[in-house]
Amino acid sequence: MKNLVKLVCMASLSLAWASTYAFTDSIPPGGLPTAAQYGASLLRKIDGTVSWETLGEVEQVVEKGRVLPKFSPAILALDHKPVSIYGFIIPLNFGKDQRHFLVSPVPPHCPFCMPAGPEATIEVLASKRVAYQFEPVLISGTFSLVKDDENGLLYRMTDAAQQPLPK
Repeated sequence: MKNLVKLVCMASLSLAWASTYAFTDSIPPGGLPTAAQYGASLLRKIDGTVSWETLGEVEQVVEKGRVLPKFSPAILALDHKPVSIYGFIIPLNFGKDQRHFLVSPVPPHCPFCMPAGPEATIEVLASKRVAYQFEPVLISGTFSLVKDDENGLLYRMTDAAQQPLPK
């Protein structure tokens, strides 16, 4: 019992100490970066891929009491077109091989956590299994806009496949 009390006290002190340093009120003068801006600092540019900055050009508008996306002309031009995207896999199922997953410009801090909002997430339905990995992947497929998804998704890629990374 004595050891349990020590353990609880140590855990409480550790938690109090960690919480003191985990939170900060110092936000940069320009504000926090968007997921696309942060992702741009992590991902190299690959010719022929759609940029996450472009996908970030979407606004939320209220129409008839509902919040709906308003896509930029650049995004509207991608609808139902073949595209390539470079980003991190966020698995939706357990297991190494994935056929239905999300791609984001920001790596997840855990395999099943959302690191970004809907403007920085693409639902992927792959034609072949893609191995889950921590490194970014290049995925190609047919891109489509999701204008009224109950889960809040904005983008979907179908008939997708992983591509080799260019040197």
